[in-house]
Formats: sequence, C-alpha cells, structure tokens
Amino acid sequence: MATQAKFKERHKLNFPLLSDPEFTAIEAYGARRMKRFLGKSFLGIVRMTFWIGKDGKIRKIWDNVSVKGHAADVLKTLEQGSAE
Repeated sequence: MATQAKFKERHKLNFPLLSDPEFTAIEAYGARRMKRFLGKSFLGIVRMTFWIGKDGKIRKIWDNVSVKGHAADVLKTLEQGSAE
C-alpha cells in the first residue's frame, strides 16, 4: 500500500509493515473489542503491544496502551530481557 510505504520511509523503519483489512490477525490477538465514546458503543481496535520471542511465543502483552511513555516502558522491558 502506498500509505504504508510513505509511513515506512518517513519514519525510516527497517521492517515490513502489515495490513489486516479483514481483521484476521487483529481478532486472533484479541485487539478488536467493544469500546465506548460519547455514550455510544462500537466495535473498535484496542491499542496493544506484543513482545513475541524468536521462538514465536508471546513473552509479554501490553494491553490498552497509552502512547505517552509506552515506548520507554517497552524498551526497558526488552533491555532487562524479562517478561516480568
């Protein structure tokens, strides 16, 4: 997708970006849930981060992530090498 290519170039990312328009992976990881906004309920995507080890197993899940400070929290965990 052109949008992903622009994003990848702008942020100088060195890994592939994935798209999931049919919500296959999103649903498998439990990241599509009922949410509420302004008193209305809707099915939306929850911001989550997964640490997946080289063995393909999930080492840690950060659920309902708030952007502020999250990257530092993830980096600290990765540097410690533990899933707590």
